[in-house]
Order: sequence, then C-alpha cells, then structure tokens
Amino acid sequence: MSVVNSEVVKKEVAYPKKKPQFQTIISRLLRTGVIPWAIVLIIWSLAASMSDPQFLPGPIAVWQGALDLTQDGSLFLYMWVSFLRVISGWLLGNIVAIPIGLLIGRIPVLRALVDPIINFVRFIPPLAFITLFMLWFGIGEQSKIFLIMYATFFIVTINTITGVQAVEEDKIRSARSMGASETQIMFHVIIPATLPYIFTGAKLAMGSSFMAIVGAEMVAANEGIGYMIWNARLYFKTDWIFVGLVILGLMGFIMDRLFNQFGKVLLKRYNVVKE
Repeated sequence: MSVVNSEVVKKEVAYPKKKPQFQTIISRLLRTGVIPWAIVLIIWSLAASMSDPQFLPGPIAVWQGALDLTQDGSLFLYMWVSFLRVISGWLLGNIVAIPIGLLIGRIPVLRALVDPIINFVRFIPPLAFITLFMLWFGIGEQSKIFLIMYATFFIVTINTITGVQAVEEDKIRSARSMGASETQIMFHVIIPATLPYIFTGAKLAMGSSFMAIVGAEMVAANEGIGYMIWNARLYFKTDWIFVGLVILGLMGFIMDRLFNQFGKVLLKRYNVVKE
C-alpha cells in the first residue's frame, strides 16, 4: 500500500495540477482592468435606458457625440489646448515649488517664517483666484497657466517639505562627519531621500491642475475641454458634456501612466514607484 501511495505522490509532484483555463483568463482580465470598466458600462447603459436621454445619455449616444465633435476637428483642438495649458502650468509649478520646498524644509528659521503663510493660502481654492488672475495677467494664456501653477505649487511644496523633514538625522550626521559640505548633503542625501515625496506631490498636483483648468476655461476661454463643457449647456447637449468628462478622465489617466513610467525608468534607483 505504501508503495502505491508513494507512486501517486510522485506523479502529483511530477505533474502539478494546472489552473483551469477559465480562471487564467479571468485573472488576466482582472489585471488589465477590463472587467471593472465593463461593469461600469453595463450599469451606465441600464441607467440610461431607464431615464431621459437628455438627462443621462448612454455610452452609445456619448460615442456618437464624440464622433460629431471630431468631424470638424474641434474635439482634438480642445484636447490639445487644454493639454498644453495643464502641462505648462504643472511643469512651471513644479520647477518653482521643488527648490522652495527643499529650502523651507532644510532651514528651520525660514520654515518658521513661511509655514503660517503657506498653511493659510493653501486652503484658498484655485477657482477663487480666477477673477483676480484675469485682472492681473489678462484673459489670455498667462492667467490660466498661473492658475495651474498656483494649484500645483502648494501641493508640491508641502510634500517636499515633508520629505526633507522625514530624512533621518543620522544620515546627515554621517555625511557631515565624512567632510561633506551642506551643498553636497543637499544633493547627495536630502534630495535622493526626498524624491518619493516630490514624486507623490507632483502626481497629486496633476489632478488639481485639471480641476483648475476646467474652471478657468469655463469662465474665460474660447477653446479647451472646459469651454466645450460649459458651451454644451447652452444647447442642452448632455452627450457633449459627457464627452468632455470622459476626455478629461482619459487625459489624466494617460498622463498619470506616463508619469509613472517616467518614475520607473529614470528614477528606479530611488524607488519612487512601488511595484
């Protein structure tokens, strides 16, 4: 009997049971994210079928609205204009916020002076400054870019300050004991340790940038996704509004994925993106 059992065990070890093909397909689909979106589309279609199309258009109606907007190229123009505004303001905001955050986090006296002001102004939403920015910078591109810079600045600055303060003091003392100057400590100890915080702040600021640009384009713009959404209400084109919402989500999703890829490839050694 024991000989028979040992042969069975050997066969099981030599030929492990394979997962059913159906389970393998399901697990792959879950990893790609197809199933959640399929569920969303099904629920959306059911809800749209039970309501007025002017109130809640279905996915097919929204797709048709997108096709209508692409016939004259207006949808692509609006996407491009909004993208340029977001990326310009977001990049400029990061360029200004990162060094300021590093300095504030590293210099206690400067932090004590600036911290109350930052924690006061950061609670004022960017949309509250639209009118003032239009007065200060005009109704052109400058006001919109500065609004996005404002939306980016405080998020990145606060995350950078937090990252600097999270650096272990032992690392700084070790670098100083080996003769490193303050500049060398900043570039070889502080900044590498702070990069994950800066990366997270930049990602969060990207979402705020999209919120800011939509508000700015609704109030003072003749182009852009926000303008398209605001203009669609005049004609009660609910499908165009949904097209704008979907486009904004896709633009943000793609930018987030590209930024993550940037972190994985160029900042891999700093572990800014968790696998």
